[in-house]
Amino acid sequence: MDVRVRLGRALFQRVAGPDGPVTRARIHQTPGPRWFGPDRPIRTVHGDASMFIGGISALLLQSLHPRAMAAVAAHSGYRGDPWGRLQRTSAFLAVTTYGTAVDAQSAVDHVRAIHERISGTTSGGLAYHAGDPHLLGWVHAAETDMFLRAHARYGAHPLDAAGYDAYVADTARVAEALGVTDPPRDRRALAERLAAYRPELRASSEARAAARFLLLRPPLPLAARPFYAGLAANGVALLPPWARNLLRLPRLPVVEDIAVRPTGHVLTRTIRWAMAPPRSRTD
Repeated sequence: MDVRVRLGRALFQRVAGPDGPVTRARIHQTPGPRWFGPDRPIRTVHGDASMFIGGISALLLQSLHPRAMAAVAAHSGYRGDPWGRLQRTSAFLAVTTYGTAVDAQSAVDHVRAIHERISGTTSGGLAYHAGDPHLLGWVHAAETDMFLRAHARYGAHPLDAAGYDAYVADTARVAEALGVTDPPRDRRALAERLAAYRPELRASSEARAAARFLLLRPPLPLAARPFYAGLAANGVALLPPWARNLLRLPRLPVVEDIAVRPTGHVLTRTIRWAMAPPRSRTD
């Protein structure tokens, strides 16, 4: 087995889990109408290796809402089962992006049922409920912005302005199904929505703990940590300056321009190469 196949399988197993091949076949091969046709921007963005960086950025940005982060810290199990959480998130993104409309709705209904059962109080005494449309709106806006930024910087085929506006509109379809009220449908509305949340954001103790876990203590074998460190450094570099300041993540512009960003391009190209479908012997 060559290096490409081994690396591709290892990456896919980490992201999709042991049932990944079966899940992938069901998502892509089950006949029926989809929420998004093959030409939709959401398929382009979510199918690109830039998601490896955008996912890290999204988690860091999302952590800055104290009520949303308290719910994650208390109920998601991200420390005890980080790969399981990643695999469940990956499966949800895949089925809502590429799966049949029936399967996409079923996945949304499952997540909404889980959200309805999650509630509590932050260490500062603020009540939270995972099904709160306002908190869901923050999680959605932060995720959409980071996935978009990652694709614009590291995507194999970046979209034009209209394409990224259409991507935001596509993600709004999923957000509404999850319970977000009036999600943004273009980049301008997305920027305005993120700005509206700014007064509510801060780096809680749970947010700082999550950042340490993501950036300094990833549950990976030693051999894989340099590879992950490159992705994580680019995930940090993608964050808006105000978010980095809240999390006390230093910014080194020269180092980032000379070393970090080029490393991000190399890593995403490597992931893309490793996970590309194998060519037939006649190619």
